[in-house]
Amino acid sequence: MFDDLKGLRVLVTGASTGIGAAVAKGFAAEGCRVAVHYNASADAAKAVVEAIGAAGGDAKSLAGDLSRRGEAERVVADAVTLLGGLDVLVNNAGALVRRAMLEEIDDILIDQVFDLNVRQLTHACRAALPHLRKNAGTIINTGSIAGRHGGGPGAGVYAAAKAWVQSFTRNLAKEFAADGIRVNAVAPGVIYTPFHERFSTPDQLETMRKTIPMGRLGTPEECVGAYLFLASKAAAGYITGQVIEVNGGQLMP
Repeated sequence: MFDDLKGLRVLVTGASTGIGAAVAKGFAAEGCRVAVHYNASADAAKAVVEAIGAAGGDAKSLAGDLSRRGEAERVVADAVTLLGGLDVLVNNAGALVRRAMLEEIDDILIDQVFDLNVRQLTHACRAALPHLRKNAGTIINTGSIAGRHGGGPGAGVYAAAKAWVQSFTRNLAKEFAADGIRVNAVAPGVIYTPFHERFSTPDQLETMRKTIPMGRLGTPEECVGAYLFLASKAAAGYITGQVIEVNGGQLMP
């Protein structure tokens, strides 16, 4: 699909399941060398690496709890060692943690959500910067439709964190343009992944489905093309600071 991606070294955080796993497989299918990051899902990450290898691709897994201080820097350093450098950083790791209405929100939840969705992404970008500067690399962050419309019931803190990610993406695009580094984001809509298996009830998913013009939830694989497109200099070399919505028409900004 994108011939210029072949040989690029790619770190995908949160790549053991869902969108991250699909993205890791997608980059590998384009001939990239991929570092598959995971936290608790070691078996799932192993399965992703094995699937990539069986398809003729090149992938290695690495573990790290990105909610802990200092782990994002270590994960980036380990990926650079495994891959021999870094050309593309996909900041996909993140989670809602738990649904909480305003009266249930406390400082612990705020810290957990922002550590996992905001702080680690910031640190990963900073750690990757010297390596990305060498080859005018690319950063692709995973946002969310929630960052635009505020999220569903009990997802306010998560939605705010994703809005932060999307705004930060635009700021970094300005800051790193002189280095030839492009920074963009993909904002998935309601994609059926373990995320929604964990945080959304069938009734909630059906309510969301009814708001989607295409009439169905998306799949992780349907998000992959946006990441590959943004990583390709041939296809997206003049695109930076953008947030690509992948949501079946649920939000048309």
